[in-house]
Amino acid sequence: MRIVDMKTSDVINAVASDAPAPGGGSVAALAGGIGVALTMMVNGFTLSKPGFEESHDIILDGLAKGSELKDRFVDMMNRDTEVFDLLIDAYALPKETEAQKAVRRGAIQGALHNCTEIPLVMMRICYESIDLLDTLIGKTNPNLVSDLGIAAYMLKAAMESAWLNVLINVASLKDKAYAQESYDTGKKMLDHAIPIVDDCCARAQKLIEEKI
Repeated sequence: MRIVDMKTSDVINAVASDAPAPGGGSVAALAGGIGVALTMMVNGFTLSKPGFEESHDIILDGLAKGSELKDRFVDMMNRDTEVFDLLIDAYALPKETEAQKAVRRGAIQGALHNCTEIPLVMMRICYESIDLLDTLIGKTNPNLVSDLGIAAYMLKAAMESAWLNVLINVASLKDKAYAQESYDTGKKMLDHAIPIVDDCCARAQKLIEEKI
């Protein structure tokens, strides 16, 4: 059964089991998906309330973009598990002869390549989600600003978690040019997104504290 088709309690129990997947990558994608879903909830609730007419275009754009990003995170939950399963299969290949060892090495490196690409794609989705969130704080119903703050924390967790998965995989790649390219691409996205999401968290907290 695909992870996205499982009940929440079953997902948690599957992660808690001794099976190697679903693991951190799928959990990161789930966190990102929930973060985007929260932004959509805030947008949808705000859209139906009077007094936010000036924000309607931003909110409608946010709902459309959020729907796309949410679906991409859901896809990442499955794809991360799928590519990791292929890596496990590669490690399980026979290695009794030199020919078998060569086949196994090639399969492992190919699987590691895929395992690096998936978290890089996830970082791109997080990057876009954080940029979207940045446009919404202060433009939506202030009673739901805590939800946007929580969305920011979830997206930050997803972004930094995906980066960890990039790092662990590039460390094992024999193709050093691809490893360096992957590192540089991920680091650039991280350096762009983390200051923005930290600012989103701070702005959300400030808006809440002003109510006290």
